Amino acid sequence: MMKKYLWSFALSAVVLAACGKKEEPPAPVAAPAPVASAPASAPAPVNTEEKVLNVYNWPDYIPEGMTAAFEKETGIKVNYDTFETNEALHAKLVAGNSGYDIVVPGSVFAKPQIEGGMFQALDKGKIKNLANLDPAIMATLAKNTDPDNKHLVPWAWGFTTVGINKTKVAKALGKLPMPENAWDLVFKPEYTSKLKSCGIAYLDSPTEIIPVALHYIGKNAYSNDAADYKAAADMLAKVRKDVRLFSSTMIDDIAGGKACVAIGWSGDINQAANRAKENKSKDEIESLLPSTGALIFFDTMAITKDAKHPNNAHAFIDFYLRAENAARMANEMNYPTANKAAIEKIKPEIAGNKTIFVESDYFAKMIPPSSFSNEAREAMATAYNGFKKGK
Repeated sequence: MMKKYLWSFALSAVVLAACGKKEEPPAPVAAPAPVASAPASAPAPVNTEEKVLNVYNWPDYIPEGMTAAFEKETGIKVNYDTFETNEALHAKLVAGNSGYDIVVPGSVFAKPQIEGGMFQALDKGKIKNLANLDPAIMATLAKNTDPDNKHLVPWAWGFTTVGINKTKVAKALGKLPMPENAWDLVFKPEYTSKLKSCGIAYLDSPTEIIPVALHYIGKNAYSNDAADYKAAADMLAKVRKDVRLFSSTMIDDIAGGKACVAIGWSGDINQAANRAKENKSKDEIESLLPSTGALIFFDTMAITKDAKHPNNAHAFIDFYLRAENAARMANEMNYPTANKAAIEKIKPEIAGNKTIFVESDYFAKMIPPSSFSNEAREAMATAYNGFKKGK
């Protein structure tokens, strides 16, 4: 138990060091005082919305049965759809009339989405469980993405890193030893030329691959300079012929043996490891901690500007922020939670996994998220698509 609290303290210290002065999250807004002329026995406002909630989230990112539990408790029917990339969600939001009440953007995309008026401000008086969230993480989001925490609530967080099938990688490398820096496995021709035999997979997203490539060559991972993207693309071009997959189904691709090494999300790699065990595979899948650091991300809930069921959306967010529900997410999805009240409810094998709850000394090496301008994202997409097509 003490280890969990020490981890939480270390996380707060490192995150706050990255973002500056600690900022406590805003206190929940108090309900407005009753109008003087209203009778003392006036009933509370009634939610007249239809009993429907439309949610758009990442795949494999919610505990089994959680939406059913919410439906049973509230009588609200949840329509739950999924997307594979931030780019796909962003395109739907830009087009307008998405049809969704709650969406789950990565914080790298959320800032321009907030600035573009795509989300409505939260009614914090309807989300009593906001108090469960870690003040350090909320301060980070306030500083870098969502001033005053007006629009976003953390769903989970993690980091982009390298995952391997240890058995197949060892066989493919032969006498070549594992590199000190795990990024070499996916970016250095000396390694990729050998690992192509068992499969190299990249996440199929410009804003996932270009930042880690920038980090690898010593640039700012969140640079808005198109010249930096060209430098990253030049490096990537040297290994393009060795990349087998650009994946939007990373868990299945790793667990199913389509790739022995991948650029992926920490939680997905750990889920793939669990799935391989369930399938009685003899292969051991592992999420690595590159010596030069990995890239942290935060995924966040937001209510769309044109949501037809905002009251139901607030009810779901409050439900998700219960400590026991946040702990279930961490226990089943293998992603850390931003819910401080949930820490004591997380299983020891999850809390003790250093590739889920990273130790404090490694946090100092990790890169906190930032955002890109619209022009930078376009330039990045051009560089990425050229790399993907081998041009």
